[in-house]
Amino acid sequence: MSEVPVLGSLVKVITIQEFSHRDDSSEAHIETPALTQLDNPALEGALNSKYAEENKKLYESFKDEVAKLEKNNGKAHMSLDSGYEIVTNTDRLLTLSRYVVTAAGSSAETRVYDTIDKQEKLVITLPSLFKDDSYVRVISENIKQQMKQQMQADPDKIYWVESTEDDPVTPFESISKDQNFYINADGKLVISFNEYDVAPGYMGVVEFTIPTEVLSDILVSNEYIK
Repeated sequence: MSEVPVLGSLVKVITIQEFSHRDDSSEAHIETPALTQLDNPALEGALNSKYAEENKKLYESFKDEVAKLEKNNGKAHMSLDSGYEIVTNTDRLLTLSRYVVTAAGSSAETRVYDTIDKQEKLVITLPSLFKDDSYVRVISENIKQQMKQQMQADPDKIYWVESTEDDPVTPFESISKDQNFYINADGKLVISFNEYDVAPGYMGVVEFTIPTEVLSDILVSNEYIK
């Protein structure tokens, strides 16, 4: 086990398990995180079990896909890299981001986040931050505005915010109720989209910081979002 330095309070994140594979046409490296000293054994155990089970399935799926490709083509030409990063670490909040990057001709990246209240020992969900489901519409409209503003300011940026005859894409309409998110160190809500979700692949994983004034009327409180 390899340790990451202490993160705020007494909570630590360690690498509890690694999966590795490499041959002449495929390779994989997967690091599994685990939380320690969260002072909530049930939550700590549930999160750590989830991380371990998901990464085991990820590795098994990779091996199955490699075997299938090798059977059909002789070589797999496939790679997988999965690990984790600490996105936010304050006295109150810890956000763990887990990523998966796969490549088989082209590459794609996905990320998932867990934002933990270290004082209350709970995982914060997106719906729990708001009074009702209106947050879906409010956040979605703000993201569309940001997409258009960014494209106007930088011609190299492209978002699938509307469909045209020249570019008949499926435009972004709305976030999901459990959309990927985290709360940054400044107490701002950040909405995240995986590669290819709302933009061409070269844009990578894209994020939008939602201005707190846009959310102020629908927040349950300002305990997390400042």
